[in-house]
Amino acid sequence: MRFCLLVCFIIFGFHVFGQRNVKDSIISTPWVSVQYGLNWTAGDLKDRLGLMNQIGLFAGYKIKRNWVIGIDGSYMFGNKVREEGLLDHLRDEKGNITDMNGDIAIVQILGRGFHVNGNVGKIIPVLSPNKNSGIYVNFGVGYTAYKYRIETQDHVVPQIELDYKKGYDRLTSGLNTQQFIGYALMANQGAYNFYAGFYIQEAFTYNRRTVFFDQPDVPVSSDMRLDIQYGFKVAWLVPLYKRIPKEFYYN
Repeated sequence: MRFCLLVCFIIFGFHVFGQRNVKDSIISTPWVSVQYGLNWTAGDLKDRLGLMNQIGLFAGYKIKRNWVIGIDGSYMFGNKVREEGLLDHLRDEKGNITDMNGDIAIVQILGRGFHVNGNVGKIIPVLSPNKNSGIYVNFGVGYTAYKYRIETQDHVVPQIELDYKKGYDRLTSGLNTQQFIGYALMANQGAYNFYAGFYIQEAFTYNRRTVFFDQPDVPVSSDMRLDIQYGFKVAWLVPLYKRIPKEFYYN
């Protein structure tokens, strides 16, 4: 609900402020975007998670030299978990997990995460309808975290409820860097503003749990992990232009 309200506010802001033609000169303006990404995993992350989705927001400012400075944050989610045997010790001889009433429980293990980054980017006006559009390159540094989300639907399985989930979620977090290259379009008129392209994120993370309940006798590694995501990102861009003042003439 909060996300929807924020999007509505952005749309309203666009209609209020987005009334300026940008074809004549390079302009400075706030940049706000709603972005979506589709990620493949590599490095150490590939052993835990598969294809992931990202949805998030970017808020920043574009200066007259076509530099873009801002902050972005994204929520990551996916249902491809590659961890083998995570809950095997809770299964009976038929492979089922039962809840506290003895019924067969429906248990799902999903991938979840987030990142927050500070970004610096540059627009190079090549193959563009105006000087505010063109090749867009971006570099960011921030913080990221991943974990497994264990859902038991309407069932209650005491071994994996509340804080017990922490023994299975493989929470991992740390600093990250990311790079993006694509194309940004700020239309001369109208709402056709976007950027899209290829990006990669390298996260230097550590396990944040001291014990894994499915492997209680195996020491948890304290080594740094290299968790990589790469894929495509597309964003609807909302530059909030100032209105051009109207001229009035009096006799």
